[in-house]
Amino acid sequence: MDNNTDKKPSFFSGLTGQILIAMVLGAILGIIIHNYISPEDAAAFSKKINILATIFIRLVQMIISPLVFTTLVVGIAKLGDIKAVGRIGGKAMGWFFTASFVSLLLGMFFVNILEPGVGLNLPSIDLSSASEVTAKTQNISFENFIEHIVPKSIFEALATNEILQIVIFSIFFGLAAASLGDYVKPVTNALEKMSHIVLKMVNYVMKFAPIGVFGAIAGVFAVRDFQELAITYFKFFGSFLIGISSLWVVLILVGYIFLKSRMTVLLKRIVSPLIIAFGTTSSEAVFPKLTEELERFGVKDRIVSFMLPLGYSFNLDGSMMYMTFASIFIAQAYGIDLDIGTQMTMLLVLMLTSKGIAGVPRASLVVVAATCGMFDIPIEGIALILPIDHFCDMFRSATNVLGNALATSVVGQWEETKGSETVSIES
Repeated sequence: MDNNTDKKPSFFSGLTGQILIAMVLGAILGIIIHNYISPEDAAAFSKKINILATIFIRLVQMIISPLVFTTLVVGIAKLGDIKAVGRIGGKAMGWFFTASFVSLLLGMFFVNILEPGVGLNLPSIDLSSASEVTAKTQNISFENFIEHIVPKSIFEALATNEILQIVIFSIFFGLAAASLGDYVKPVTNALEKMSHIVLKMVNYVMKFAPIGVFGAIAGVFAVRDFQELAITYFKFFGSFLIGISSLWVVLILVGYIFLKSRMTVLLKRIVSPLIIAFGTTSSEAVFPKLTEELERFGVKDRIVSFMLPLGYSFNLDGSMMYMTFASIFIAQAYGIDLDIGTQMTMLLVLMLTSKGIAGVPRASLVVVAATCGMFDIPIEGIALILPIDHFCDMFRSATNVLGNALATSVVGQWEETKGSETVSIES
């Protein structure tokens, strides 16, 4: 009798194991390159090896727009009316703003308690390195926020992966389709089939994830002396890790309150997306994979397709926590005392301005720089955190994925419970 059929696949033969191996190999290669070749050659190597990560992220980006559009339109068409969309949307926004406020508050709490910027002396910091980020702060305005919400062309939004704009168009399109009933069923059926094709593409694209992670990790370690960074930024990075770990504890505890034992199943489901986001510093890179895993977890496809695109614009918990932490850290480093009232005002400003920059590269840093400018904190202070930002970004990207997975699962369970209650009443 052949017992081989009973064997489970090895951990390292799965995607998660392969990504972890890629991270270790990438770090080893990067450290070797950094230690044994000249800084100029290491920088050139980093630029070239980063192409692997760029290719993977671009592969993911090419399927985000069609996936969001097709799944969201079909999901809304299945919801059937404006009342259902409004109900789910209301729950989503309530969750998002509560989670954002808690995340911002945690960042403010830990940066004040641990004071990582007090007494900081970094004379070798090149303030001109922040010019790329500070140049983008002019885009942070109420007008920019409106532009990021309302698309002037759906084709432009699709081409530039403006998720929030695609969501707005898809909501109108889905509601119009739902109002026309059976007449447009061939269209919604075609879009549903297209969404399945795109989800199948996800499986193919994810095979490149270990290669992308390898390139990203090798590239950063080739140009960064991790030991030197660890010593210089020990207090900042250590304080940040305490804060982000506390946010994970809060999110997981909230998950167990609402999902009970199913929270354990959810965490197992999203291990792979979490590791990909961590390795590539891109929560966007796992959007398709997260969609697939949440549907496997049991969340209705119409809920997933509605919640995730909104979450990627409004529910970036890790980034929110980092924004207050980094902003007040820079103030501390410059010896600027901010009273609690001013910090709470800063928190509210961050709550609003951060919602208008979905899709902006290094969005968290751009918002931090803009906020510092509003409160007379030198925006060049961004240069203080640039050397360590990549490593912070790994943690906040993974946290963003956890927050969105949790929000989608909880709202999905609320809707499932409501549906059961409706059936019970009708019976």
